[in-house]
Amino acid sequence: MTIAANLGFPRMGLKRELKKSLEAFWKGKASEAELQDTAKMLRLRHWDMQKTAGIDGIPCNDFSFYDQVLDMSCLLGLVPKRYNWSGETVDLETYFAMARGMQKDGKDVVAMEMTKWFDTNYHYIVPEFENGMSPKISSTKIFDEFAEAKAADINAHPVLIGPATYMYLGKTRADDFDVPAFMDQVLSVYIEILTKLESQGASWVQIDEPMLVLDMGEAAQGMMKKMYDRIAAELPNLNIVLTSYFGDLRDNLSTALSLPVATLHVDFVRAPEQLDEILASLPDDKTLSMGVIDGRNIWKADLAGALAMCEKAVAKLGSDRVAVAPSCSLLHTPVDLDDETALDAELKNWMAFSKQKLIEVKLISDALNGNKDEAAFAENVAAIESRKISERIHNKAVKDRVAGITEADLERKNPFQKRIQAQRDVLNLPLLPTTTIGSFPQIPELRQMRAKFKKGELSQEEYDSYLEKLTDDAMALQDEIGIDVPVHGEYERNDMVEYFGEKLDGFAFTKNGWVQSYGSRCVKPPVIFGDVSRPEAMTVRWSSYAKSKTDKPVKGMLTGPVTILQWSFVRDDQPRETTCKQIGFAIRDEVMDLEKANIRVIQIDEPAVREGLPLRRDDWKSYLKWAVDSFRLSAAGVEDGTQIHTHMCYCEFNDIMDSIVALDADVISIETSRSAMDVLEAFIDFKYPNEIGPGVYDIHSPRIPSTEEMEKLLTKALDVLAPEQIWVNPDCGLKTRSWDETRPALENMVQAAKNMREKLKEKAA
Repeated sequence: MTIAANLGFPRMGLKRELKKSLEAFWKGKASEAELQDTAKMLRLRHWDMQKTAGIDGIPCNDFSFYDQVLDMSCLLGLVPKRYNWSGETVDLETYFAMARGMQKDGKDVVAMEMTKWFDTNYHYIVPEFENGMSPKISSTKIFDEFAEAKAADINAHPVLIGPATYMYLGKTRADDFDVPAFMDQVLSVYIEILTKLESQGASWVQIDEPMLVLDMGEAAQGMMKKMYDRIAAELPNLNIVLTSYFGDLRDNLSTALSLPVATLHVDFVRAPEQLDEILASLPDDKTLSMGVIDGRNIWKADLAGALAMCEKAVAKLGSDRVAVAPSCSLLHTPVDLDDETALDAELKNWMAFSKQKLIEVKLISDALNGNKDEAAFAENVAAIESRKISERIHNKAVKDRVAGITEADLERKNPFQKRIQAQRDVLNLPLLPTTTIGSFPQIPELRQMRAKFKKGELSQEEYDSYLEKLTDDAMALQDEIGIDVPVHGEYERNDMVEYFGEKLDGFAFTKNGWVQSYGSRCVKPPVIFGDVSRPEAMTVRWSSYAKSKTDKPVKGMLTGPVTILQWSFVRDDQPRETTCKQIGFAIRDEVMDLEKANIRVIQIDEPAVREGLPLRRDDWKSYLKWAVDSFRLSAAGVEDGTQIHTHMCYCEFNDIMDSIVALDADVISIETSRSAMDVLEAFIDFKYPNEIGPGVYDIHSPRIPSTEEMEKLLTKALDVLAPEQIWVNPDCGLKTRSWDETRPALENMVQAAKNMREKLKEKAA
């Protein structure tokens, strides 16, 4: 029989129950026992949902209070020294200090670095490897959750991040760190973990090795083979499901096929073309897990097409050597379309969320086992055909505009060195100018007022009056603190992508389409279902209002086309490049209207440019060309005296510096605080020609950095960059922080900038 399997399920809950419980716990309004009760309730609910859907292979240990990579670090006992960990079982206080930092009861430690999980908008906590670390089992989570599943009569298989991928994700700052020796120690602990799981009754364990879709090279391939040979030698009776996802195996295929595992999972959504080669070379002792249901988007699967692929595999391998599954963990999709109330019936009929994707998996496995639901397959065909011909999708004027793009549309009137002089004349800013990345704290009262407005309990006039009051306060505060380039605070915005999508044609929005971004942070990605255009101005009203409250240059805030694309559920019926350029034109129209309103500093945020980079280097050139062109399309129409900023965070820049420069932004702000300015090295090595705002404090942590701490980071920057190049700012927007944290942090930031200006004057004298 062909089984139906799943690789992972969303953690937050349909109504974001985990988010609410976590934040109550962090604020001291809920006990650890209450948090654990919420977590158990969600695990049991989600396991039951999968069991009810008919899934045979149900994962456990895919749940996390913050991040699965951080969980793995704690399981292995790899806690950096600065957390002063006892060395016993990692407790929640230590766990959350690693994730978020800590500043209380005389303790003051920074969080671990955070970056993007492959090419997704999910963030993981980067493992830190230090000399003196001694890996050992230091968490009972995986064992407890497996036992919990068994007690609930769930036939669950534990999930682990694979040892090769875990080591690949980690970093060390020690020049003399002995990686091979450390890797052997880590692998020994993995074997202990697997041995303990086997003793608990686990006959199958899922080990995720997504690095198999990267450019590994022979050394890494050999290292992985050595690891799994050792695991197999010490645990000969344990069945391992080795999962790859997010891409194709290519030159890693022979390595994947040679590993002594029972099942190999392959992502056939991202790379269906690899099926024939895999079928021709899969060893006789292996089962093929076929990821044919898209775990990263919300469109219904083409069941007939997916079934045809699986039938081909069954014809070659036999039904008992084929499993049907999503392409990857369903972590990246919302929980349940049945609970969705914001979408109209036509749009809803085109979609599938996590629960529905499980049903799709089961429909295919049933069909392979001779129990095809003809009515369900017919309904699926009808839904897919109706989407293809819907008049809501296509706009000829938008298509023609993209088809008519010329090189002139992508070029500023003059190069940076000429533009910057005009901008300095217009803006008249001090050395090391201070600004923020855009958003200010979204206080509970604001969220309540927004909810009332959406329910019709507040009029537009009443709501706008409230937003004006918040903007007035924000402008007054920035003036009092001494921010050189203030922002209006973005109080009218629910999310940096959703807000723009709501004002653009071609977008739709969900009520409960939440997905996890990091920690307790959830986003509700817009759905791009049709051609994109801007019917009217989106931000001019609030930027102009803020400008009326100050003599300083106010920064207009926009989200860039690549980020809007990446952080949405994107239509899959045309190239992503085409959709991105449509969004680029919409943002360009807004930029031009801001300039007409005399907003002379305009930030077009593009934190997702690096995130969208294909995982294989051979595929980079094409993507980077259209990504850069889309940004330039949005920004290139302004005069020399209008300064274009962009913002990027939590990513590695080294390999794409040519493209970062090619964006031709006048100022780029980047995350550097968590990485202790390490990210800045790429810009230094490349001799980045334009201006840079290296983030001097971590907004994803509740701790308040001192003036001295920020001065140290600025000193590092000034050691390698000209003072005229440097801006002073946080590393991201302040939306998720409280004012109790934000105001003192900004005061310290401005003071740090002032102190550094004085030091520069003294040095010059």
